[in-house]
Amino acid sequence: MYQYVHGGDIYSDPALQHNKKLLDYSANINPLGIPDGVREALKRTVARCVNYPDPFCRELRVKLGQFLDLPADMIYCGNGAADVLFRIMTALRPKRTLVLAPTFADYEKAAAVAGSKIDYFVLQEEDNFNVPVSILKAITKRTEMVVLCNPNNPTGKLMNRDLLQTVLLHCESMHIPLLLDECFMDFVKDKEKYTMIDQLQEHKNLIILKAFTKTFAIPGVRLGYCLSADHVLIEKLYASGQDWNVSGLAQAAGIAALDETEYLDESRRLIGEERLYLESQLRLIGLKVFEGTSNYIFMKSERNFPWAEKLKEHHILIRDCSNYRGLTEGYFRIAVKTRKDNRRLIKTMKEFVKYAIFDYIN
Repeated sequence: MYQYVHGGDIYSDPALQHNKKLLDYSANINPLGIPDGVREALKRTVARCVNYPDPFCRELRVKLGQFLDLPADMIYCGNGAADVLFRIMTALRPKRTLVLAPTFADYEKAAAVAGSKIDYFVLQEEDNFNVPVSILKAITKRTEMVVLCNPNNPTGKLMNRDLLQTVLLHCESMHIPLLLDECFMDFVKDKEKYTMIDQLQEHKNLIILKAFTKTFAIPGVRLGYCLSADHVLIEKLYASGQDWNVSGLAQAAGIAALDETEYLDESRRLIGEERLYLESQLRLIGLKVFEGTSNYIFMKSERNFPWAEKLKEHHILIRDCSNYRGLTEGYFRIAVKTRKDNRRLIKTMKEFVKYAIFDYIN
């Protein structure tokens, strides 16, 4: 049977779907929820759903281009970043793809669907899961695609900008496309210091993957995009699947979301504060917390305690990361939410420490 390997699955257990007490920390969605302007745009667009959506997302791409200071013809939109990822792999069909471990599982899945063999660059806990300069040695003449996630999922680690630039130039010299997933970059403080968007027009081998879904809390709407100066690739993406992969609702939501600049500023402020609160509290509980930069926290339980299972009994879902390649049991990821929700999570976890976890020490 097909195994779903991501967070946010509130459907496999009927008791979760309509549970008003549920706190889903397994999917790192913006804790501020859907912006009011996006809600209104979705309502207004319902009546237009009798028509096919624009297959080229023209209005959305123009506005995105203005937002990013890029030509609209460098933008391709899809049904979430995952849809765009699969199209990129289908369009390029690399014979060998280099990915990190651990990282987002769909890079490997999309490459395999396109017939690619996968090479893994395994990150080490003793290096705090940072990407070292030795990754350059892993990019060889056999490599036909490199995929990096910045900040990485699930570790939340940002790559050193100078190293990333070196990787880009190394790939370029070997005519290798570099796919850089920046889907969580919008949650990073001072993101302008880390994003590689400013390198796109100079380097045709660079492809940047982005999403609206987590940033604006609309994963159920599905909207993602990629950026590339390779116009041949952009054309291939249109030819790699159906024409109407972005619904009219998703396009309207994206257009409205780009006006929500104050929402984005408030999101980064809130997440910055709540990250610090959660990290300090989780360490007091006895968990090893890996410092990150995004809207999720990666941690390790040194004891064999079933955190995910026990928290679910209290209507709280967290992401068990044991099914990530390169990780084992004991690693978890949680989203960063509001102080009210975070206090409930921490209170529940502290009660486990006080009353239950000692059974697992002996």
